[in-house]
Amino acid sequence: GLSNARGWIRTNDPRFRRPMLYPAELRMQRAENSAVRVARKGRQALHAIEVIPSRSKGGGHAASITHDLELGADMGTATGIMSGKRGLVTGVLHETSIATGITASLLREGAECLFTHLPGEKMERRTRKIVEGFGVATPWLQTMDVGSDADIAACFERVAKDFGQIDFIVHCIAFADKDWLRPGKFAATPRAVFANALDISAFSYMALANAALPVMREGGSMIGLSYYGAEKAVVGYNVMGVAKAALEAANRYLALELGRAKGLRCNLISAGPVKTLSAGAVGGFDQILDRIPQVAPLPRNIVTAEVGDAAVFLLSDLSRGTTGQVLYVDSGYSIMGL
Repeated sequence: GLSNARGWIRTNDPRFRRPMLYPAELRMQRAENSAVRVARKGRQALHAIEVIPSRSKGGGHAASITHDLELGADMGTATGIMSGKRGLVTGVLHETSIATGITASLLREGAECLFTHLPGEKMERRTRKIVEGFGVATPWLQTMDVGSDADIAACFERVAKDFGQIDFIVHCIAFADKDWLRPGKFAATPRAVFANALDISAFSYMALANAALPVMREGGSMIGLSYYGAEKAVVGYNVMGVAKAALEAANRYLALELGRAKGLRCNLISAGPVKTLSAGAVGGFDQILDRIPQVAPLPRNIVTAEVGDAAVFLLSDLSRGTTGQVLYVDSGYSIMGL
């Protein structure tokens, strides 16, 4: 029979009352169904800590609960929408890091993840411990200080040697001297502090993209993390807000250039405030956390798992027509006027 505007077949026979799917959509639906079947079989349950906002009198502070993620015992053993994809993840420094939440979601969906860490044995052990906690028995780890061109080049030379090509990059790196992330300290920000914040937080995104270009597969994807302070003045966010604004501009130009050069997609996630080690450096951060549940359409703070799932979307083929964008995962706070 004929189909209407919604894609439903016009027929009285109930056997045919179902949406008409085009081949690409059909393949995606089959992948999603496969992921559901794997989860139901209950492969190795991986315990991850997720922070869920409470309704206590303390102004929306969070309480921790444990939930299960259905994962395989090692990288790439689960079946999901990222199966067959391999990529580099930066910024896994602590259990509460957003990069850690992104890692959990990627592994759950079958991605093979490679990891970088800051220089030093302590940093290597910290990242290794977190990754092994996800059931990754022999993680691929590489030292990388994004302030060093030599470190960045060495990382991707090793990627090329070990794997040839990768499909995605996760950039979860930012830094600014915490002494200047205080109310009333922006105008006096020293030149060196300003330059360092933009170098580590924005230029490094460009540097990774450029160095990764030879090893990125056609149609690959890259994501980074931004914040509402890139577009609106947030008390105490100061030079980091300027750095994030530069990051968002860089993302648009990279999307244009790399999309035409190799079909690569570049997107950012603007995450709502999450209580991580780095966030604690921002003066007045607890007040920001308290504010979100009072104002946002979803009256709660977000959790890293929600950012992780958004990252999976942007890194997967589900977002193959999306580039140069900033996706907000902030309980809707950014849409509010007051």
